[in-house]
Order: sequence, then C-alpha cells, then structure tokens
Amino acid sequence: MNEHDVLDVLQVFCAGDGRFGNTLGVVRDGCRYPDRASRQSLAAELGYSETVFVDDPERGVVDIYTPGPRPPFAGHSLVGAAWLLDLEAVHPPAGEVWARHDGEFTWITACAAWAPPGELVRYASPAEVDALPAPPPGEGGLYAWAWEDEAAGRVRARAFPRRDDGIVEDEATGAAALLLTDRLGRALNITQGRGSQILTAPGPDGIVEIGGRVRLAKAAADMRPAAESEAESVSGRGTRIAPLRRDARPPRLPHAVTMPGLTG
Repeated sequence: MNEHDVLDVLQVFCAGDGRFGNTLGVVRDGCRYPDRASRQSLAAELGYSETVFVDDPERGVVDIYTPGPRPPFAGHSLVGAAWLLDLEAVHPPAGEVWARHDGEFTWITACAAWAPPGELVRYASPAEVDALPAPPPGEGGLYAWAWEDEAAGRVRARAFPRRDDGIVEDEATGAAALLLTDRLGRALNITQGRGSQILTAPGPDGIVEIGGRVRLAKAAADMRPAAESEAESVSGRGTRIAPLRRDARPPRLPHAVTMPGLTG
C-alpha cells in the first residue's frame, strides 16, 4: 500500500459553498510513524501546511507537524482533527483543547498564549492586503489584515510563514486568527487566502473560540470500510470514530456569526 493511502485529507475553514480551506493530512494510526524523524519526513514529503498524527483516537491525543517546525498548537489542524474523530476534546502538546460541533461548523476553544508568535500588521484596505507579494519581504510569520466591515467584525487577511520549508502562504490559519481576536477583543468573521472562512469569539483570560467548516477531500484507503462508502458519498464525510463522552462541557462563548447562511 502506498504510504499516502493511510492519510485522510481534509480542507479546513472552507467557504460556504465548500470551496477553499487549508489542506490537512491526518494519519489516524499514528503508530505507523512511531518517531519524530519519520513523522517529520512524511510532513515534509506531503508539503501541506500541517499534518496530524493521531496517537490515541479515543482520547484525542495528537501530534502536529509542518514541513519545518513541530508546533505544540495549530488551529486548523485541531479543528480538522476534532471534526474527523468526532471528539469533544483533543490533546496536542500545548494542552487540552475543547471542541464542539454546531451545525456545519466545528469549534475549538484554546489559549491565545499557545499560538506561535507572529507579526500582526493592519493595512488600510482589503485591496492592500490582496496586493501583497507572496511572500512579502521580511522575516518571521506575518498576518496581514484589514477591515472589510469593522462594525460587522468582517476581516480580510493573508498569512505568510516566511520560513524555509516551502510554505509560501497559509490558506487559512487558526492560530493567527486566535491572536488577532485576542488583540482586538471581539468576534471576527475572517476571509483569508483565496476565500477561506474563519469564525472566532473571544472569552475571558485569553481564551478564544475558533470555528469553521471542514470537508473531506480524500479518505484513507485502509480506514474506509466498503459498507460505509455509500454513506460517505451522501454525507460528504469519511469514516469517523465515536466520540469520547464527557460530563463537563466548555462554556459556549458568544460569537457574532455561526449561522449556515454566512457568505464567503
């Protein structure tokens, strides 16, 4: 079997019509890649902005890799993993991340302090953000943003890791959206990259909820029983693992926009 056949490939933070989203690879059987070297090698070969290795599918223990550094937290990775595994919490190295599923949106609740540092730069207009070269000059992560409609909390953004790992621009970046939301202290509806959509809501003490739509682009060949193929074609979802039920639930944070009729 080709090693890529063990991957589920997702698009995370899709637009309302299912387009766009940031590509995520998920290896649900993490023991196939038992050490950091093999995981890093696969992530570099795939070239996705992030690849997730699931070490415990019932408890939601996951390990995240980029083609370069290994981050302790990544927003689009955890939204995608929570959706695919159908869990109420996931556990990256940064700590426990609560998740909830609200209609077509999957949300995670995380600490702004977990996001990797990056430069948040406000531009005067969405047109200026659109006109930026990929990547812009400079070093270190850049999250370029402008208000599309400040009163409504609508933001236009682009993200540039500016690392030497082949990722020129991130299509949708949950961690940067988390930082921007924490800085502004308000719910945001972010259009990033070519047209991906990220929804956020701030909570107390640097807690931020991040949500978006997830679409299955390719199911792992060895994780897709034949009996479920027809169901997947109807639902648009791949094989999902039963959730770990918990008595305690995270508080639902107030957010401005979570209805299916959102534009973008």
